Formats: sequence, C-alpha cells, structure tokens
Amino acid sequence: MRHTKKTIKLGRKSEHRNLLLANQVCSLIEHSRIRTTLAKAKAVRPFAERMVTLGKRNDLHARRLAFAFLRQKEAVRRLFADVAPRSGSRQGGYVRIIKLGPRASDSAPMAYIEWVDQPVVEEAPVEKEAAKKEAAKK
Repeated sequence: MRHTKKTIKLGRKSEHRNLLLANQVCSLIEHSRIRTTLAKAKAVRPFAERMVTLGKRNDLHARRLAFAFLRQKEAVRRLFADVAPRSGSRQGGYVRIIKLGPRASDSAPMAYIEWVDQPVVEEAPVEKEAAKKEAAKK
C-alpha cells in the first residue's frame, strides 16, 4: 500500500521529475503566473511554497539551499529580492491554483499557478479573442 508516500510521480523518473519541478518553480518566479497541467501545478505547489519560506528567512544558508534546488542564479536573486518580501506577513499559502478547461489537443486538465500576493493579471489578448469566438459560436 502507498500510505504516507506523497510524491506525485508525473510518469517520470525521479531525476527528470526533480528538474521539471525546479524549472516550473523558476518559471513561476520569473513570470509570476504559469499555465500548466493540473497535476504538475499540484506537484509544483509545495516546492514553490518551500522556496518562499527560504526566501523569508533571508540568510546565506537559505540562499544556498534555494540555489541547490533551483540551479538558476537569477531565479534565486529574484526570489529573495521580490517574491519573498511581498509575502512577509503571510504565514503560508503563497500559491494559488486556478483550474481551466481541458487542453484542446489531448483534453488534459489545465490550470494557472500564480502567487497569491501578485496583483490580478488580465488574460492575454489572444486568450480573450479565443474566448470571444467560442462565445459567439454558442
């Protein structure tokens, strides 16, 4: 039985999965909002929140731990300079997942993952046009 085995495997070996999740967290830090599958978003959430917790500690050891996971200097710098200070008063729950509809090609459930303290971002113009076209068809 799989009791207390929380790892979401995502159909990948452990090294590939760890790199995928680290890249997703780096993209989240860089863009503040990313669109991915729901399963990946749920897998990324604990790692993103752990990185913000390290950023709030703001000491050398926390910076080295964050770099060991993320492996991108610019992402670590931005995490400690921009993302973590915004969440200073919050005690957890730094990330939100917004479910979207299924992906057109393979019907995989899609989701946005974004920072809670980030100001609301409007949809991209391409997505607005696509939504208008779908509404017009109905």
